[in-house]
Amino acid sequence: MRIVYNIAGLYRPSGMEKILSDKANWLAAHGYEVTILTTEQKGRPDAFPLDGRIGRRDLAIGYEDNNGGSLWNKLVHYPLKQLRHRRRLTEALMDIRPDITVSTFCNEQGFLPRIPDGSRKVLELHFSRLKRLQYGRKGLWGLVDRLRSANEVRQVRRFDRFVTLTREDLALWGGIPGICAIPNGISLEGITPGEHADKTVIAVGRYMYQKGLDRLVDAWKIVTDVLGPGHGWQLRLLGEGELREALQRQIDALGLSGSAVLCGTVADMPSEYRRAALIALSSHYEGLPMALIEAQAYGVPAVSFDCHCGPREVIVDGKTGLLVPEGDVAALARALLALIRDPERRRRLGEQAARLAVRFNFETIMKQWDDLFKSL
Repeated sequence: MRIVYNIAGLYRPSGMEKILSDKANWLAAHGYEVTILTTEQKGRPDAFPLDGRIGRRDLAIGYEDNNGGSLWNKLVHYPLKQLRHRRRLTEALMDIRPDITVSTFCNEQGFLPRIPDGSRKVLELHFSRLKRLQYGRKGLWGLVDRLRSANEVRQVRRFDRFVTLTREDLALWGGIPGICAIPNGISLEGITPGEHADKTVIAVGRYMYQKGLDRLVDAWKIVTDVLGPGHGWQLRLLGEGELREALQRQIDALGLSGSAVLCGTVADMPSEYRRAALIALSSHYEGLPMALIEAQAYGVPAVSFDCHCGPREVIVDGKTGLLVPEGDVAALARALLALIRDPERRRRLGEQAARLAVRFNFETIMKQWDDLFKSL
């Protein structure tokens, strides 16, 4: 069976790119002919290894060249790039003649179902139905967010299958024909929980609005004020992104230098998980937070905002971690303090988290994808 995946690029060391790389490798190893089409790769190396049997083409559209530009800039350039994208993608699909073409919601979802290459079209969503609305933007940008969000409901109905990451998000889309939920998974092979001996709280993710790390830094200020001098605890923010300078200014202004550290991208994440006492998630929204799933496998208890979508489907509140109301910074600080002060409770939560990690076993998840493709 020939499968084509569409994604912006595979050069970022982020969750979506990691998941797609792992899925493509599994499919190639199980007899599928896999090709990945990108629009923004520009010759940059992949962040994650790919099976040599997987085909690659970059359509060189350049949507990201307009990132950070004005609304007028996007209104002028986006339609032209859509036309170029549709033409080049049509040429590629007519050449490859796949059985199934998968969109990851990276600018092709509006026209992909109408390309007459004979393939069945599948849309997989790596974020929440509420993604655009949760920016909370006002004025013209807010109007654009609302219009695009409404248009996406019409777009997803044109696909043969529409796959969300969580049951929670599935419900938000309503009764769309062909919709189902398949979570992301991780390989549990070789994963063993660590000692979690370090007095560290980790947060994993890009330094961007979605992750709400400014809220976590505010909560950490409350935590350190309560713990007092010499507490020895450290908040480690593992990632990279456009808000690095703003976060560093916030940390310095709150007097948290040394106690809250922007660590950048970390190569050895297993060691971070094995040492950490807790993981914190302060996102405004998620698709399905891979960091929580990975931390769970290593036996790290979590403290998280109960945002849409995903945390409540990973964390069993009170058994594998603690959920607090979305946006309640004081409640996030109280939950962190409760577990910092109670090592025995942290141990129990971590053990239960490791036991329940089997829910996201990669082999089980990929069997669901295998069944879906074969059903088409």
